[in-house]
Amino acid sequence: MRITGSTVLLTGVTGGIGLTLARTLAAKGAKLVVTGRREDALKAVADELGARAVLADLADASDVARLAEECPETDILIANAALPSSGDVLDYTPEQIDRSLAVNLRAPIMLARLLAPRMVDAGQGHIALIGSISGKAATKSSSLYNATKFGLRGFALAFRQDLHGTGVGVSLVQPGYVRDAGMFAATGAKTPAGARTVSPGQVARGVVRAVERNLCEVNVAPAELKALVAIAGQFPAFSERVQSRAGVDGTVRSIVEAQRKSR
Repeated sequence: MRITGSTVLLTGVTGGIGLTLARTLAAKGAKLVVTGRREDALKAVADELGARAVLADLADASDVARLAEECPETDILIANAALPSSGDVLDYTPEQIDRSLAVNLRAPIMLARLLAPRMVDAGQGHIALIGSISGKAATKSSSLYNATKFGLRGFALAFRQDLHGTGVGVSLVQPGYVRDAGMFAATGAKTPAGARTVSPGQVARGVVRAVERNLCEVNVAPAELKALVAIAGQFPAFSERVQSRAGVDGTVRSIVEAQRKSR
């Protein structure tokens, strides 16, 4: 699927790696449609890149449906929006849990469901879902975030099979620890045991590669982290011990504490 000349709907453009993704897609010649829930920030991105902006809160089911209705010409969906959702589930209200599930899991599934039929009719299109390495390895104090990213991975890999032969591809892009944007940049938290990071630009290039080559799963992370999460998927009890020694729980808790202070 060529990005150049295609209409690309990008969610979550006003946070995390969203701006880098938007700039990368615009530089590739995409007809860019950006969406987010912060009107001023969304307008600034749209003005900078000459993109069309659609204001929407992906926690609101009616907004998700409206977004799909207003973007029927979408050739490529890049579902990037997500809430951090770190911390102990016992500290979350039912309403906060519902919001996390809605933004991180329900919204990308529904957008894929609502936009895919037109792509199938056209015989071409692509859906790229931005997950996380946290969708392959569970960590303490991240159970809600893990749940949404594990779920997104399962959906992406199965939906890709459902659409096989239609001309529509589905890719899952899973970043590791990202510097200069997102949770680590916002909170100043340190990665566990000096774990290496990736840049927003590397993630954006991974997304472009996934779309243009119709790749199934792209893990944007250092080699050692890819190896560790592969082991964790097969041996979760062993992974618990390794993470405890590496101080992963302390990293997550420092992020949660910083987020609390910023509220």
